[in-house]
Amino acid sequence: MNRRCLQSMIIGLAVLSVPLLSADEVQDTVVQCEEVKMDGPFTFNSINNPHDELANIEKTIKASIEWAVHDKDTAMSYGSVVNNDELFFFQTDSRSTIVGFEDFRNLTEKFFMRDDFMAIRVVIKDLRIHMSSSGKTAWWACILDDYNEFQGKPANWENVRWSGVLEKVEDNWKIFQMHFSKAEDLLEK
Repeated sequence: MNRRCLQSMIIGLAVLSVPLLSADEVQDTVVQCEEVKMDGPFTFNSINNPHDELANIEKTIKASIEWAVHDKDTAMSYGSVVNNDELFFFQTDSRSTIVGFEDFRNLTEKFFMRDDFMAIRVVIKDLRIHMSSSGKTAWWACILDDYNEFQGKPANWENVRWSGVLEKVEDNWKIFQMHFSKAEDLLEK
């Protein structure tokens, strides 16, 4: 990272941290530098080192969460994850951990496919995708707003941290692992 960019980031963070110390809500802030030099082994990423596969990876990530908004298209959902016992993800609570494709299918069929569950819209913020230099593994992180209704009442996930790992399997990107969490400092007490 060049010296001017680093100085700008430090000054920007110092200036931005003052109002954040007294703010009730964290604001979205993006600090970007035009010139970033990377030496040695590196990953391809959606920020400053693009690769043609990143668009396909993003499509898979979005399909895994937006399928319910698209008329509950289970083929879209099931096609975005690995169909075996390696699928694993943590939910925002400790009781709902998913281990294996059959757990995932059961959750989908018994909850999301119910008539009293309705997906409204999905907003993905600050999506960061990285792909290994081998081009076979990728990972992402973002902030997720998932707006839904269950039994006529809002059932939203707002400002949820969402991350995961994908692998290229037979020319298709598949999600192997996901993690959803809520920042303690943003939870109502």
